[in-house]
Amino acid sequence: MTILDPRPRTALAFRHVPFEDLGILEPLLSERGYRVEYLEPGVEAIDIEQVDAADLLIALGGPIGVYDTDGYPFLHAEKEAIAHRLRAGRPLLGICLGAQLIAEAMGADVRPTGAVEIGYAPLELTEEGLDSPLHPLDGVPVLHWHGDAFTIPTGARHLARTPGFPHQAFRTDTALALQFHVEADPRAIDRWLIGHAHELHHHGIDPRTIREQARRDGPQLEVAARAAIGGWLEEIESAAKLRDESR
Repeated sequence: MTILDPRPRTALAFRHVPFEDLGILEPLLSERGYRVEYLEPGVEAIDIEQVDAADLLIALGGPIGVYDTDGYPFLHAEKEAIAHRLRAGRPLLGICLGAQLIAEAMGADVRPTGAVEIGYAPLELTEEGLDSPLHPLDGVPVLHWHGDAFTIPTGARHLARTPGFPHQAFRTDTALALQFHVEADPRAIDRWLIGHAHELHHHGIDPRTIREQARRDGPQLEVAARAAIGGWLEEIESAAKLRDESR
């Protein structure tokens, strides 16, 4: 694949648990000329200069909530980094917990629902979603793993929904927030099943079910996810190039 811009670029990812990494998105980013760096909030200090310097900031998922600041005080620094990134109008991608952190930073409500959505299930795109880079994901089973939900922030575009969680994705000019997982590598799904074994047991979910879903639906999701996230990256990269040329 031809890299669109030879200038070295950095994608900085906030990773909360080792197995919830960039997965299938990491090769896509590398192909597009990004050098991927991970930072583990709670283990490593968040350097706002590093956040500023990154061409793309990605906040990944994790098994805590945005409201868990008493038990996990590192969330304060992560929230400030995400709010700083939003104020600067710099490219930002949030997945699951990352999406919820973006929603809260934009003034939306994030709270537990009392229900969970775990496993591969189809995604329905809104009219604005169909007119966005996410359009390849319409009707495609994506990996859901959440019990918290967010409202759509004021000024953001609502992109996707499911019957149980009507607010699944939104975007601004520079930020994309996904409640669901497009990044999980179906070939490594057992890392998730082992890491979240207690949660699966608590909710009476058989890991064999998700393993079979990953085998059946994972390849289709991987193709659609690369197309969707690749299309979004194309948009933000083109916009950044235009801004640079106008200076």
